[in-house]
Amino acid sequence: MPPITPTTRHDAHCHFFSDRFFETLGREKYRDASVTAKRVAGELGWEASGDPEALADRWVRELDHHKVSRAALMASVAGDEESVAAAVARYANRFVGFFALNPAAPDAQERATRGFASLGLKCACLFPAMHQYSFRDPCVLKVFEAAAQHGAVIFGHCGFLTIEARTRLGLPSLFDLRFGDPLALAATAVHFPTVPVIVPHFGAGFLREALMAAEMCPTIHFDTSSSNAWLRYFPGLTLSEVFRRSLALLGPDRLLFGTDSSSFPRGWREVIYGAQRTALDEVGVEPEVTRKIFATNFERIFPL
Repeated sequence: MPPITPTTRHDAHCHFFSDRFFETLGREKYRDASVTAKRVAGELGWEASGDPEALADRWVRELDHHKVSRAALMASVAGDEESVAAAVARYANRFVGFFALNPAAPDAQERATRGFASLGLKCACLFPAMHQYSFRDPCVLKVFEAAAQHGAVIFGHCGFLTIEARTRLGLPSLFDLRFGDPLALAATAVHFPTVPVIVPHFGAGFLREALMAAEMCPTIHFDTSSSNAWLRYFPGLTLSEVFRRSLALLGPDRLLFGTDSSSFPRGWREVIYGAQRTALDEVGVEPEVTRKIFATNFERIFPL
């Protein structure tokens, strides 16, 4: 069948690397509160953003160049909610605000409520392997309660976790992957039927468990982002087959296209989009299924 060309595409997984992001990593590496974002970004070979509004402008130009209509922007370190909120306020019709949150932190409830209610952010991003708590912990229940109260979404990172900036800066990644269990996430999420849940990267190596979790909990969605390098743990498994299995179990309404784009000058990752389009062409999905994955599922969960 001929390739399918969706008329609209939205990206459900992009990182907003503000100056605060670089400064946070710099303080950890250099033990120096005065380290600048420019210094850290330069060491990474990336560009410092300047103020959040300038970075938002850069993202809009980048999305326009690649014909991407809307994108989820994630504040990628806890405490950087204001940066992505500024981008959303500047371009409310283009961006949806996500923010990293450590539910085990003493101020987690305050940050969650402020993010959802005051800053207009739509999704709290949980990284249990990084912050070392279980999806079944009471602190996670409280974040779900806040999301339910404010009509928000939960992003739960499962499986393998690596952070490129930390690796390139030589910072240790003391992650406990046992906490990134999709089944534990489902056991909590099932009690909140109005809260959509996004599991990135098809479970990032926990594909079997993520599929089981999604069958157990109908609010769980997969995002398709990144190079999906976790496939190396499954000899012979292809991205096309991952899409085939996910569509067979979840159906077309619970997959969200994403790239995991982040830094400049690399910008938006067209190659990730191309790989996913090729995989879907190989599966032979109908045009309506492609539209759902690339656009309409995002629009349903994050309506303008």
